[in-house]
Amino acid sequence: MGENSEVLIRIFGILDVTGEVVMMWIILALIAVISYISTRRLKDRPGVFQNIIEFGVEYLDNFLSDLMEKKKARRYFSFLSSLFVFIIISNYSGLIPGVGMTPVIKAPTSSLSVGIALGLIAFCFLQITGLKMGAKHYFKRFISPIFFMLPLLILDEFIKPASLALRLFGNIFGEETVSHQLYKIMPIGAPILMMALSILFCAIQAIVFTMLVSIYLDEATELE
Repeated sequence: MGENSEVLIRIFGILDVTGEVVMMWIILALIAVISYISTRRLKDRPGVFQNIIEFGVEYLDNFLSDLMEKKKARRYFSFLSSLFVFIIISNYSGLIPGVGMTPVIKAPTSSLSVGIALGLIAFCFLQITGLKMGAKHYFKRFISPIFFMLPLLILDEFIKPASLALRLFGNIFGEETVSHQLYKIMPIGAPILMMALSILFCAIQAIVFTMLVSIYLDEATELE
């Protein structure tokens, strides 16, 4: 977890609820509500809200199609887009005034636990998807181009989720920490500049995470 994480509630004596977890619950509830509202009454002539949602879906579809085949992008769209939407909203939640300033409520992606969880989810999805391509295909990629690559390729497979988690956590936690310290030193001016940079920075981190998972997924499902 982040450096200043504090346990707010302990469920059944074993499950710790921190500020990051509380914010994550709020974000997941928000995504669920928006998803329900946006798909409940679709119209041939969409209004402003439906237009915004359709633009977002089209952007993600084009983005993923540039990284892998169109057919693959459509097949794994739900998983990859869910990752992107959750991460970018979690990143931007740290820009809300008051979020990150106290341990009561913090951006989920500023916690190493959340980064590790996202990395493990991506890792499990990659392995399951690879196995669905066939056991022969799955194990063959660990000995290609030569058998001696086996130890390195197995190690690489486990390094992928770790690198995803550490990259996301390090960047978001660092951004939050710098913003907090700047607020203490110079309450007016500096934090506003940092927040403006963070708007771009948070989007880049979500794009990079999704892009890397897409590339790993494309490699895992590539047929010779």
